[in-house]
Amino acid sequence: MPCRWVERSWLKLLPETIKWDGERESLMILDQTLIPEEIKYLECKTVEEVALCIETMKVRGAPAIGIAAAYGLVFAASEGVEGVMKGAGRLSVTRPTAINLFWALERMKNLALEKSGNLDLVALMLKEADMILEEDIEANRAIGRNGQIVLPDICRVLSHCNAGALATGGYGTALGVFRAARDAGKDVTLFLDETRPLFQGARLSAWELMMDGFDVTIICEGMASWLMKSRGIDAVIVGADRIAANGDFANKIGTYGLAVAAKEHSVPFYVAAPSTTIDSSIETGEDIPIEERNEEEVRLLPGGMRIPDRVKVWNPAFDVTPSGLVTTYITDRGLFRPPFSFHK
Repeated sequence: MPCRWVERSWLKLLPETIKWDGERESLMILDQTLIPEEIKYLECKTVEEVALCIETMKVRGAPAIGIAAAYGLVFAASEGVEGVMKGAGRLSVTRPTAINLFWALERMKNLALEKSGNLDLVALMLKEADMILEEDIEANRAIGRNGQIVLPDICRVLSHCNAGALATGGYGTALGVFRAARDAGKDVTLFLDETRPLFQGARLSAWELMMDGFDVTIICEGMASWLMKSRGIDAVIVGADRIAANGDFANKIGTYGLAVAAKEHSVPFYVAAPSTTIDSSIETGEDIPIEERNEEEVRLLPGGMRIPDRVKVWNPAFDVTPSGLVTTYITDRGLFRPPFSFHK
């Protein structure tokens, strides 16, 4: 299906990450494994197709995963509450770290139970998924408004992975702060880690920020400390996949080292995430499940080369950063320090 470019007041020419096609009764998911070389949508009509898109990172980013899963349960609703519960079980094992996935599944399951026996269950579930999408975009806008105040009028900022429009319903969390800062008249220069092994910073963040007209420079993760020391950085802002009650948080692998480097160089380190990413049911980061992905993601090298099979590979998708390394948490509800105890 050809890409439908959308003009938004806050983005220039970015395709929607997730969209429902009412005519085809399909969920259209932007294939992020092909960006920046190709813009292609995948058409999903079943729970299994949505689950595979999440597992293979065709759609990724904690908020976007939750939104995709919510729409996935719309397909399951045609089989009633039993179908919804079965579909939720399949989607719940796709990626274990991002709490937004489980939050969205619980919200959709609760609706299905509440409306059990309703002949319009599919329509009700679709309406709820639409609301989750729209609420995420509004939360991101609020994160941007709340967060931009921490940045000086002229600033150089470093980020990691992709916490932008592509990782959310739209606008972005960490990248949304940069957009809001620019809208406030601030001069924002951005540095982005490549974010190996799948290069979400180099492929995704750089692409969407370039499309949105930002001054962007890519660096390897190993260059971040020297960048802070030799050129100076005003702030580091990253997203999060799950935040414990004490403020420890999981984010894309490499975040922990970046936070350590920021502390060593007295650079403020901020976490930008919606309140739905806070999991107050777990006390510390030690309780956050860390996804380990296929070793082939690391084993395959640029140019078609490959690390020999006899060499072992370890591929955790996330690490956990202690709350003591975080300056402030930027959420849709304001700026906070832990412990977090408010209800979602």
